[in-house]
Amino acid sequence: MKISIVLITLNEEANLPRTLASVMPLVRDGQGEIIVVDSGSTDRTLEIARSHGAKIFIEEWKGFAAQKNSAMQKASGDWILQLDADEALEEELAEEINRELDESGSLVGYWIPRKNYFLGRWIKHGGFYPDPKLRLIRRGAGKFEEYGAHPTIKVHGPTGRLKNALTHNSYPTLRGYIDHMNSYSSSGAEVAVAKGRLGFNLLNIVLRPKLTFLYNYIFRLGFLDGREGFLLHLYHAVYVSWKYAKAWELSRNKRS
Repeated sequence: MKISIVLITLNEEANLPRTLASVMPLVRDGQGEIIVVDSGSTDRTLEIARSHGAKIFIEEWKGFAAQKNSAMQKASGDWILQLDADEALEEELAEEINRELDESGSLVGYWIPRKNYFLGRWIKHGGFYPDPKLRLIRRGAGKFEEYGAHPTIKVHGPTGRLKNALTHNSYPTLRGYIDHMNSYSSSGAEVAVAKGRLGFNLLNIVLRPKLTFLYNYIFRLGFLDGREGFLLHLYHAVYVSWKYAKAWELSRNKRS
């Protein structure tokens, strides 16, 4: 079997049909499989996964890296493509992956550019594109390592880069974005504490968010993405403030 598509899910009925439809060119005619590890969905997620022929496993939540690694361990394909449930392959990307896997040589993985959408708009500037992600690897060549809410795959060996992109339909509403940033800032706070950032530091809580906004919105041309770009960079700066304030709170609670 050439490729395994692996995902972790929890109540993803709004996103999953688009994601699974986009990978069908990779798995049709028995050349691939879809692995879904679900952590307790109460909506139509599992029904949708079954309708696309996915192999489904139900597991308690273990953290992002551990959950993703568990999904990859269940794969039987020569290659593994790890996707989030709110990501999809452009048609050209599926075609490119099929070509590259036949000519991969000694490569153990591929970086894939990602188009991030915010309030329905593709954010092309401010550091949000091409946003390369190492998601396609040979089975057994690597695994995810924990880094808060954004674990990354680590591999040993040479990697290549694909030209066509994943689409990341992550934040169709402001409420969804703010909810995610609240959760991600808590995970980021744990990482900051692990790095020794423990005190109440106005530089991190007040000045760093302002500099983050100026850097991404002005110097990295985020202003070219219109109103959506302005709101994205404004609230990303707020996330930075939350992260360091929560790091202080977390360290204070540990000391007490």
